[in-house]
Amino acid sequence: MKRKSNIRWIVEIVLISLTMSVTFSFVSSEILDGAGYVVAFVLLLAFIALGVVFDVIGVAVTSATETPFHAMASHKERGAREALKLLRKSDRVSSICNDVVGDISGIISGATAAAIAGNLTRDLDVSMVVMSLLVTGVVSGLTIGGKAVGKTIAINKNTQIIFAVGKLMSFLPHLKKKK
Repeated sequence: MKRKSNIRWIVEIVLISLTMSVTFSFVSSEILDGAGYVVAFVLLLAFIALGVVFDVIGVAVTSATETPFHAMASHKERGAREALKLLRKSDRVSSICNDVVGDISGIISGATAAAIAGNLTRDLDVSMVVMSLLVTGVVSGLTIGGKAVGKTIAINKNTQIIFAVGKLMSFLPHLKKKK
């Protein structure tokens, strides 16, 4: 029975990954097509930020405990029940946040960075190698630095983060029906 559940989870995660990857890639391509540098850099920063935020949620959900949420749920605080659901499935939530969203954001931000570097190389008539190194360095620094800061925050503020995510989820009606 456990093996069947694991196979189902693997299939689900592959389908979620495929769908998100195609969607993010399509959105990125559509926005970048003919966009100026400001829009391209804003999109790039958005993908980096998305990866960092979901990394924070993934770390918070694996480091938080259920105890404070039981008291909140007994007082009918909005989002507490959703937070408990997240914590009870922390392995899957962490996998989706860190691996699926985080990895896809990294891949798409890399592709966006490559497109920006190519355009800058063409427009500024500079070496592709130099421009690629510069853009890649900036993207890597922002991503890794953001995630390092985010992990510290996630560990120290895990209850507040998971409660905020639970509150957000409580406003999404289609998520309430799932048990």
